Amino acid sequence: MKVLITGATGLIGTAITDLCFEKGISVNYLTTDKSKIKNETNYRGFYWEPKANKIDLNCFEGVTAIINLAGASIAKRWTKSYKNEILSSRVDSVNTLYNALKNLDLEESISFISASAIGIYPNSLPNFYTEEETEIDTSFLGDVTEIWEKEIDKFKSLKCSVTKIRVGLVLSSKGGALPNMANAVRRYIGASFGSGRQWQSWIHVNDLARMFLYVIENRLSGVYNGVAPNPVTNTKMVKELAKVLNRPLFLPNIPQFVMKFILGEMSYLLFVSQRVSSKKIEKKGFNFKYNNICRALENIYLKEVNEDNPDDVLAKEYV
Repeated sequence: MKVLITGATGLIGTAITDLCFEKGISVNYLTTDKSKIKNETNYRGFYWEPKANKIDLNCFEGVTAIINLAGASIAKRWTKSYKNEILSSRVDSVNTLYNALKNLDLEESISFISASAIGIYPNSLPNFYTEEETEIDTSFLGDVTEIWEKEIDKFKSLKCSVTKIRVGLVLSSKGGALPNMANAVRRYIGASFGSGRQWQSWIHVNDLARMFLYVIENRLSGVYNGVAPNPVTNTKMVKELAKVLNRPLFLPNIPQFVMKFILGEMSYLLFVSQRVSSKKIEKKGFNFKYNNICRALENIYLKEVNEDNPDDVLAKEYV
């Protein structure tokens, strides 16, 4: 098996690439940075420029599946120009791949698996969303994800099976939102946001990487939620993180207007509530290694504590 990955050097892409190596799967990857191109036995880089619809067609040689993770980070202040970049980076990447494949004479079907986002689901405290939900969030992220998924669906007109994985809050110490949350807790300034009742549908980065490859190996198509089985409230998330890091929480909840003043429109990410189901992928036979937030956080942070401080009592208690 050979997989082509866009965004291979990012947080999720790195985890997927590492898992591919463990399974003996060869990886081709696309990059906009020529200095990151490598040419190894099972790991080859190719240059592309999605904004200009340019791509090295050699990247498709021998490939049986494409994993698309390309897109500008949403964790940056949403100025008007950056909002355009968030959208265009996703649309341009998908279109560049589509236009390239459209002009190739595919002998066999290729699996096209693309990241999407649970940001497509409406902001709600009581609702529990499955992949069958048709209502779309009225926020900027809802608009972006809706457009993104429509572009992804164009691959159905080619000789491709199409899968969209709607990714939730990815937990990793190497990137995403968690390191910032952990730093705040470590500095004794950790606190919940707003009411703290908003739901956060999370997933351990290793489980997410396993899910992408599970979809490929089992030839699954359609829409799947990339979240763990047990969403938690923001308050629960912060409390469990403080417990693992052995820090007290004594600050009051942070009001929404404060974060909006600091972060602008991007502060929406801290207060939106999306309780999302993982039942569909579980019914297909996928088993999560990290079902509960406490075990996921322990794996991420206590393992690091144990490695850095072998005599640490807290680490020994959990490991």
